[in-house]
Formats: sequence, C-alpha cells, structure tokens
Amino acid sequence: MNTKIILASTSVYRKEILEKLQLPFDCLSPNIDETPIKGETAQALVLRLAKAKAVAGAKLYNTINNNLDTHNKDVNNNPETKLDKISYIKSGSNEIQPAVIISSDQVAVIDGKIVGKPHSSDKAIKQLQQASGKAITFYTGLSVIHSQTQQAFSLIEPFTVHFRELTLAEITRYVELEQPLYCAGSFKAEGLGIALFEKLEGDDPNTLIGLPLIKLIQLLKKHDIQVL
Repeated sequence: MNTKIILASTSVYRKEILEKLQLPFDCLSPNIDETPIKGETAQALVLRLAKAKAVAGAKLYNTINNNLDTHNKDVNNNPETKLDKISYIKSGSNEIQPAVIISSDQVAVIDGKIVGKPHSSDKAIKQLQQASGKAITFYTGLSVIHSQTQQAFSLIEPFTVHFRELTLAEITRYVELEQPLYCAGSFKAEGLGIALFEKLEGDDPNTLIGLPLIKLIQLLKKHDIQVL
C-alpha cells in the first residue's frame, strides 16, 4: 500500500516549498498550544512544537480516516479538520492508508532573544531597527512521523541572516511595501526582504522560509519515501 504524504500546516509558503519536490500531498491543520515554556530555549521550543504538530497531525489523520463517513458530511463546516484536495480513502481491505506527516516550527533570535511576529507596522519597524547591522539566526524544527507506527525523526536546522545597516526611511518603506506583519523577523526573504540583507548563511535557503527541503528529503528517505 502506498504511503501518503501529509503536510501538517496551513502555511502557504510551506506548501509552495513542499511542491518543489513534485510529490503529491495533502494538508491538514493540527491544533496545538504554541505557548513557550518558561526558560525554554529557541532550539528546544521549535523542536518541541514540530514534534507536537507531527503527533497531532498523525492523530487527526487517523481520526478522520476512522470516521470517514461522518467527516465527509461535516468537513466543510469544520475548518480545523479539513484536508485540502483530500484523496485519503480507505483501501479495499478497509485498512487505513498509511501516511507520513511533515511538520515544522520556526523562530528567530536577535541578541539572544526570541523574536515573534510583529502583527503591526510599528512593531515591524522596531524589529527591523533592532536587526539593522546585526545577524538574526532562525531555528527551524522539523519532524516527520509515520501515522501507523508512530516512528518519528526530528531535527533542528539553523539559518542566519546578516542585515546591512538600514536607515529608518528604508525600513519604513520596506514595511509599507511588503507588510511583513505575520513573519517572524518582520521580513519576507522570498520577496523584497532580500534587499535588507548583506549576506545569508546556511545550508538550505528553503529553511529561511520555513521548510528545510534538503533535510526533509533525508527524513523522508528514512520512511522509505524517495524523491527521485
């Protein structure tokens, strides 16, 4: 029986990155508490949340399959359990099709402090002023779990962005143009945000956007899924 691939994320950017591998996949949205634990490091936080999302995604996938008839009736009224373009029907033997669930979580760190999403233009401007002339390290937690065996492989992938010295006018103009209000670090590297940088430092540029493909390919292989 073929193994499905499920992306446990509603992020448009992660979905676009995963599409680069040209493997069919579906998406779901696990609902977990992402509140940091007091004293938790950035690395510990992203690894814990990536694992939690994967486990929640596997549980949700199995629950949906076990209640397929009911799910088909109410899926449009329950966005928390909706799967995009779903094709996860049971096999002729009534066995649930196995799946690997991919999940990730990311935070940025400036001067040793975790930086979240700004949610407003004023906060975005302040974040970029703080980052001007400095290096921001992004930590991305990645986890891939098998829905049936619960075997999971997880890791942390770092990526560092070196900002050039930015003027207030440049920062303000950038925020006005791109509105990076829901991006940790207040920029979109896949867009105009590239104009803010002096250099990038990391193994995989996809990591900066939220899904390290090179490492993901390695983890998928551990689950007997070959990209090529």
